[in-house]
Parts: sequence; C-alpha cells; structure tokens
Amino acid sequence: MPSDGAAHPETAHLETAPPETVDPETADPGTARPETALPEREGDTDGRDGAVLATAGKGKGSADAKNAGEAGPVGDRPEEPSGVADAGTDDVPEGSAGAAGDGAEESGGAGDGAEESGGAGEGAEERGTRAGSDGSGDGIGQESGGGRPGGRPVAARALRWVTTGLAGALVLCALLLPNQLPRLTPGAFFRIPVEAVFGAALLLVLPPRARRVTAVLGGVGLGLLTVLNLLDMGFHSVLDRPFDLILDWILFDDAEAYLRDSVGQAGAIGAVIGVVLLVLALLVLMTLSVLRLTRLMVRHSAAATRTTLVLGTVWVICTALGLQIAGVPVAAKATVARVDDRVDRVRAGIRDERQFAKEAAADRFRRTPADQLLTGLRGKDVIFAFIESYGRSAIEDPRMARQVGDVLEKRNSALRAAGFHSRSAFLHSPTFGGGSWLAHSTFNSGLWIKNQQRYRSVTSSDRFTLTGAFRRTNAWRTAGLMPGVTRAWPEGKFYGLDHVYDSRDIGYRGPKFSWSPVPDQYSLKAFERLEHGKKRSKPLMTEAILVSSHQPWAPIPKMIGWDEVGDGSVYKAINKAGKDPEEVWKNPDHVANEYRRSIQYSVTSLTEYLEKYGKDNTVLVFLGDHQPVPMVTGDHANRDVPISIVARDPAVLDRISGWGWQEGLKPSPKAPVWPMDSFRDRFLTAYGPQHGSGHGGNGAKHGSGPAASASGKKR
Repeated sequence: MPSDGAAHPETAHLETAPPETVDPETADPGTARPETALPEREGDTDGRDGAVLATAGKGKGSADAKNAGEAGPVGDRPEEPSGVADAGTDDVPEGSAGAAGDGAEESGGAGDGAEESGGAGEGAEERGTRAGSDGSGDGIGQESGGGRPGGRPVAARALRWVTTGLAGALVLCALLLPNQLPRLTPGAFFRIPVEAVFGAALLLVLPPRARRVTAVLGGVGLGLLTVLNLLDMGFHSVLDRPFDLILDWILFDDAEAYLRDSVGQAGAIGAVIGVVLLVLALLVLMTLSVLRLTRLMVRHSAAATRTTLVLGTVWVICTALGLQIAGVPVAAKATVARVDDRVDRVRAGIRDERQFAKEAAADRFRRTPADQLLTGLRGKDVIFAFIESYGRSAIEDPRMARQVGDVLEKRNSALRAAGFHSRSAFLHSPTFGGGSWLAHSTFNSGLWIKNQQRYRSVTSSDRFTLTGAFRRTNAWRTAGLMPGVTRAWPEGKFYGLDHVYDSRDIGYRGPKFSWSPVPDQYSLKAFERLEHGKKRSKPLMTEAILVSSHQPWAPIPKMIGWDEVGDGSVYKAINKAGKDPEEVWKNPDHVANEYRRSIQYSVTSLTEYLEKYGKDNTVLVFLGDHQPVPMVTGDHANRDVPISIVARDPAVLDRISGWGWQEGLKPSPKAPVWPMDSFRDRFLTAYGPQHGSGHGGNGAKHGSGPAASASGKKR
C-alpha cells in the first residue's frame, strides 16, 4: 500500500475536499477536525466511500493516521436503516476491497438499490473497491487501528455469514417441511427442492424492481405455506386429517374455548397471543430471509447462475433415476404438490356443498305420519348416550384391550343379573380424534357430516333427526344431558329436545377435571334427580353426552357410592389426588394408560346408572363418538366406534334380530360395521310398524358415508 498518501487516479478529483469527519467521542482532542461533507455523484455512493478512504490515506502525521483509522474503515460505520440489514455482503472477500464493498452496500444500498440507477450498483461497488485498495485500506483488517479492537470487522463479517446461513436454512426448511409429524425426519431435509431451483432462476432474470417485489411476495407466500404445514401437523395429530383452508377456521374458536376451559382465561389469552406473535415472526423472518438471499445471488450472479443450473440438472437426474435417501426421494417438489392439493380441496369443498344439498333433500322419513313412527318403542324410556372418545382401539389395542374388556364383561354380567340383555356392533364415524359434534349430527340426521360446512348446513335446516322423531310423535318428553356445554347451545332445537341440562343447570359444586366440567357419575345422578326419577305423564327420551373420557384424560374421577355424590364437593379431594396432565402427556404410553382408565370410568358410570336406576321400560343405546387421538391409537387406526343396545324387554332386541349384532357389551373383531349415518334409518325402520327382521342385511347405505365390511375395513 502507498505510504505517501497518494490518491488513486479515480479519486484524485476529490483530494481538494475538506478533511473527513472524525468521531468526536474517539478522536484525539488535539487533532479533531470539523465535519465537512464530501461531494458525491448521483448513484455513486461507493465512489464517495472510496474518496473517504483515499483522503484518510494521505500522510498527515500520526494524529491524522489515527483519525483515518477511526473513520476510514467503511465497514465499521453505522448501518443506515433498510428493510434487510446488510444483506448480501457475506461473500465479499476479506481485506480492503471487502470493506469497501461492505461500505458500498451500507451507504447507498448498492445491490438492488443501486441497480435501479442504470446498473450503478455494480459499478459503485467496483469503484469503492479500487478506492479502498489504493486509499486507506491498510486500516481495515489491522489488529488495531485508531484505538478500536482489530477483531471487530472480522466478528461482524462472521456474524453476516451466520445470518445468511440461517436465512438459507430457514427457506430450505420451509420448502422441505413435511405436514405430518411422523414424516419429520432428518432425511426429509436432505433433498433438493425444485421450487428453490425455479425460484432462484426467476429472481436472477427479473429486473431489480420486479425482483424485489417477487422476493417479498415469495417470502410472504412461503411463510404462509409454512403456517399451513404446521396446522396440518396439528390436525393430523388430533383429527387424522389435514387442515381445511375453507372450512376449519371456525375450529379455532373451539380450540380457544378448550384452552379457556382447561387452563383458564389468562392461560388461553397468553396462548393466543403467543401463537399470533409466532405467526407474525415467521412471516417477517421468512420475507427478510428471501430478500437477503436474493441480494446475495444478484451480487454474485455468475456463481448463482452456475449453481442453479447444476442443481437443476441434478434434480432432473435424481427424478429420472428415482434416487432416495432413507426411503425419501432426493428430488423434492413437496411445496408445489401441497399447493396443488390445497387448490383441489378448495374446489372439492365447493362441489361438496352442492352435493350435500342434494343428499339432504332426500329423506324417506321426512313425511312419515307421527302415528307410524317408533311404534315398537311406545311406552319406553329411551336413552341415547355418547361416551367421549370411546373407539374401537379401546377394546382391541393390546395395551388396553384386556383391562377394558374385563370391565365390559364385568358390567355385562351385572346387567344380566339385573335382567338386562344387550347386543353390540361397530359404527364407522365421520371424524377421528375430535369433532364430536360431527358424529352426533351424523348419528341423528342420517347424513354423512364430515366437515364444518356440512354441520352448519344441517343444524341450520329442518332436517328430520332421530331424536326429533320422538318429539314428533308427541308420545315422549325429550331432554338432553350435556355436561360439557358451558354456554348457549342453539343446536338443542335442531335435535328436537324439549329441555337441555348443561353444566350450569345441574348444581355441581365440585372442581373441573381438566376440560371436563362435571364427572359423568355426578351428571347421571343429577339427571336422575332433576328429570329421570320424577313422575311424568309421558315416557322420556334422553340424549346424553358424557365427557369424563375427553382428553387430556388427567386427572380422572373415580367411582364413589351413588349416595355420596351430593353436590360434587366430594370430588375436590379426588381431583387433587389425580395426575397432572402435563406430566402424563410427556409419555405416549402414559397417555394411552390414562385414556384407558377414563373409558373404564365412563362405561362403569353409565352401566351402573342403568343397573341402579333402570326400569323394565328402559332402553339404553350407547356408543362412542370417535376414536382418541393418534398418539393413543397409532397412525393406522380405523374410525370405528362400539355401539350397544341394552334393554330388559326381550321384544326390543327381537326387533333387531336381523342385524347380526353380537350378544354382550363387547363386539368381537368380526362384528358388523355400519356407516354411522345409516343408523337413523335402520333404527326407525326396525322400530316402526313394519319391523320385519330389521330390514337391511349388512346395513350398507348408498350415496352417503363410506360402506364398510363386517371386518371393519373400508371397501
């Protein structure tokens, strides 16, 4: 480097400029000079930086050299605000040229900003580099200069490299992120995403302004797709299906209510705020990352073009050869495939709305006269009871089948001793892991209610329901027992219920058991006191939805004497002695064990109630609404739920002798499996005037839910 202060020829015209600005906080008091602006040409901020370096390099004594060391290294100057800090400087080599390049970017937005001025960005960078080389470049990279630690530029450069690496990793992970937890493996991220290849090629050929707009839109879009993939993970983990972009937004309200009921108002608000902040942070960081990588590619366009061509070629070869790593294809196009899938599902949702309207218009029982409905059950007290999350896995999964089976056998023996007999089979539910209301409405309406759109449509209509059939006859009083309902429930009108007893109406003074507001045994005891045990002029039809087996299955109530239930205060000690759900959910085996215990409790509560308070005219139909979450069932469980009909009067079971259902409360693996929406019509037929042998063979129904075979597998 010249030591005589000679300026580079390209910056010689600036030598007569006043001395450079010296930081007053670090300069020697005896050598500080007044601040004077350097002349600059439009679009040539890098040339300005080169002039600063050249001026700082003149031989003006040790004090001037010190000042030059403080103010000269352009890379040390404070960055000017910009949308993306310092993006794209990471690949500039160390040394004076690198420092000048950094300064060129920081001072004038060289890169994208300068490119808009007729390509001045590259020229400015080049001029700043030459100026730094021949000017005061010695100060850059020295161990000490002007009193500042010499390691600071190196650390700053390392930080920029790390930031760029993190930006690249974030974008790559977003492109390769699977939408199901079981697929979230290291091998999923060692692939070549075709979207990255095409995206890089597009950004390299676009003009500066269009490139920036495309980068911003691409970053926002990629952030949104990442959010949707995370939602898919959650929905697959709980409901065994992906998030529906059109129909599932309303479920967030139910999720918030679940959190509020489980952890309180403050916890729910905190969780919502945390999720919102996380989504916003993801969108912002993804956009900044794409912008940073875009500027880096443009600055090194030749290398970026070669890399893009090589990766594109490798992707084509891997696709042609079908190369895989740990069973995962090296050539990935997951993002494109998921976008295409979401578009298809949106179109399917639009078609489904029209299809469902046609299905709902056909109803063979809609105009059936009241005196021809349910003639085989006149004078009977009929109870339809749903046990939350009571799925086929509870009686067939090896981890819990023996214990649950023992309870079913024990309770079946007790009921037989009390004069009751039962028949059991399976129904195929429209939902999995949650969405109980979809199963309730399917069972009652005779329609396959598989999504929220169908649920809203059917519950806002005058569809003829199974429970509504009892009300139409005017031969029954109809009531609902809904201990899980904590606010207004307008659906009660749709189901044809004269009165609904929810958690606010049954006098409970005990604690909540996680989500479950009231233990099942208390709910049934209260219902006996408030409704079932009273004298009436009509028999009673009841729809009960029991909730103690609702996740998170901790703490769980335990059975006590029916005369000890009182106002529920006795459950305070039981709740306190129960398990902490946070601890339970750390281990999938513990979750399955507590789920099993909750099913045992709910089944025992219901069947003991029937044994103790059932009469000769009592008929109980109880079933599950859906399987528990995949953490309990595994990833390949079906959607079957057990169903049983229990009665003292043999004539009640004679009416369904043609159904092929099995004796007892526990159906065997070979028991019939019907679509849940077929039950309404079969039940109304069996207990109507022309009962015959049950009308219907295997129970398959055309044009509705999926047909199922006797083995429980969907055809």
